[in-house]
Amino acid sequence: MEKVPMTRAGHAALDQELKALKSVERPAVIKAIAEAREHGDLSENAEYHAARERQSFVEGRIKEIEALLSRAEVIDPAKLSGAIKFGATVTLVDEDTDEEKTYQIVGEAEADIEAGLLNIRSPLARALIGKDEGDSVEVRTPGGEKSYEVLSIRYV
Repeated sequence: MEKVPMTRAGHAALDQELKALKSVERPAVIKAIAEAREHGDLSENAEYHAARERQSFVEGRIKEIEALLSRAEVIDPAKLSGAIKFGATVTLVDEDTDEEKTYQIVGEAEADIEAGLLNIRSPLARALIGKDEGDSVEVRTPGGEKSYEVLSIRYV
């Protein structure tokens, strides 16, 4: 089984989500199914079907999180240094627009581009791996070629 790299914060967030699903969502869905059953004929009961669909989603997400956590390799970025690698917080400047952006390179399960958490498997993260401050990076994106300069690398 392939290990899944994850930061301590990402692991804690998944663990918290799992606990909420098991202790809050699962009982709420079971209650909703029971209430919907009391309304009679299940074949035409929209509440029952919606509750069963929600139950399917909750159980699937629980299994998904449990699988991720069982294969997680928690990496503490604070113990790392040097060139860009997993866990690095990188500040880049777009060489065309002079726009600065800061990303932390994280695992797939915790990636959220809006929050500045860049998936390690994304084209940009793959292009950044191994680079140092001052290096220029060419990235092929769906929107075309982009050029970035690495302004800073931090491990926190």
